[in-house]
Amino acid sequence: MELHEPDALFMPPQQQPDANTALFANRVEKTYPNGTRALDEVRLRIQQGEFVSLLGPSGCGKSTLLRMFAGLDSPSAGRILWWGSEKHDSAEGQKSLSMVFQEPTLMPWARVRANTRLPLDLRKTPRAEADARVTAVLGMVGLESFAHAWPRELSGGMQMRVSLARALATHPSLLLLDEPFGALDEFTRNKLDSDVRQLWAQQAMTVAFVTHSIYEAVFLSTRVVVMAARPGRVVADIAIAGPAERDDDWRVSAPFLNYCRQLSELLTAAAQGRF
Repeated sequence: MELHEPDALFMPPQQQPDANTALFANRVEKTYPNGTRALDEVRLRIQQGEFVSLLGPSGCGKSTLLRMFAGLDSPSAGRILWWGSEKHDSAEGQKSLSMVFQEPTLMPWARVRANTRLPLDLRKTPRAEADARVTAVLGMVGLESFAHAWPRELSGGMQMRVSLARALATHPSLLLLDEPFGALDEFTRNKLDSDVRQLWAQQAMTVAFVTHSIYEAVFLSTRVVVMAARPGRVVADIAIAGPAERDDDWRVSAPFLNYCRQLSELLTAAAQGRF
């Protein structure tokens, strides 16, 4: 793939939502009160069951876009649809979303079980049902034996597992992750990437994942969306035709490395303003 000239770069066509669309951004813009344009006419469609990573230079608006997907911020222009609706929990409550932030954001005064149960308590879920869900999700993330530990007793990777378990406790249809493993060592990060990929397959969720790591994006995703430098916008949309079950062998395979090379070239072009 030659990337010497901007017009050689892949520009994704405008897409429209359909009955299988979980998340749709239509010409979404974001301008802050100080005049900074963070996003410029972002067009993006994420289908139900996809694992889509957002990749781009620092400051390109990836996290801003994800916060909008979570309903924590609003576009200055354009609109976002969740399952064809302008409400986050459409389809009469049958669909919902959860978000995992860059930091675990755990309550230091509460044990792991209480931290994990928090969103269920806020929803006034019956205690017996909530406890059963917490037990299940702690088992999913490998923390069943740490249910009564304090956050300060856990490693950084284990704290992120608690944050992930808390997000999974509500059985979300859409899971949003904002660079959750960026501060972890490579071994722990790779292990958690494998766990997230497995949970996504088991739970039949739709996932939108923000990362700075090309390798992480290729390992995890069914699609990688590349965003240009500020103001952020989608400039490439790459389908990752990897195996359903991905392991360390996939990380060193020729297709994996080819995807990494392609995305590296696109990311370099984005950082250099060649779009």
